[in-house]
Amino acid sequence: MSYNPFSLEGKTVLVTGASSGIGKSAAIECSKMGARVVITARDETRLSQTYHELEGNNHQMFLCDLSQEESIDLMVSNIPEVQGLVNNAGFTKILPIPFINSDELSAIFEVDTFAPILLLQKLLKKKKLRKGASVVFTSSLAGIGCCTVGNSMYSACKGAISAFVKNAALELAPKSIRVNAVCPGMVDTGILDSGTVTKEQMEADKKNYPLGRYGHPEDIAWAMIYLLSDASTWVTGDNLIIDGGLTTK
Repeated sequence: MSYNPFSLEGKTVLVTGASSGIGKSAAIECSKMGARVVITARDETRLSQTYHELEGNNHQMFLCDLSQEESIDLMVSNIPEVQGLVNNAGFTKILPIPFINSDELSAIFEVDTFAPILLLQKLLKKKKLRKGASVVFTSSLAGIGCCTVGNSMYSACKGAISAFVKNAALELAPKSIRVNAVCPGMVDTGILDSGTVTKEQMEADKKNYPLGRYGHPEDIAWAMIYLLSDASTWVTGDNLIIDGGLTTK
């Protein structure tokens, strides 16, 4: 049976932050669904690893520092027209409010908020994103009101993204361009590697999730594929919660 409304055959999808975690998984899974994938990140070695794991042919990779507007301009000028955009690149930093400073705040907003918005703007202006395209932002539960101590900067910049998505969806609807976001709970992308939590702390936290585990990058990538595909042509302006049931409690 060949019918598959989730197929990405014939679509070119740009994925930012594709060198690791959710972005890497999104790029690989999109390629498995038939998309031509354009991947970008700052780390050439890790981005190359993603590139070699893509299925199919005619994929492209671009090194791009999304904190530099001229780097975004150069990439947009050199990529083909895309029918899908996964605006995923970003980072988080735990910092209690008394220790926040302008440099830390600017750094996280530059990458997590300003860069994805400017990338969308530039793709539209250069006519690289046209009628029927789908845009998916990576937001977070933190961006829709789920709070943890020390996470206020990340929550603020992702909250801005979740609000922007709704406005962009309304504004771009006449062009038949859909804009949505995914809002994951904790996703296991090597959290123990950072040394900020112990294995015991992580196992205790997992008990807050009704499904008993953190998300896998593929869990988020598959939701992104739904939003990129024709299966979701009547879905726009949504912040899709993917959290193993955490917010049901």
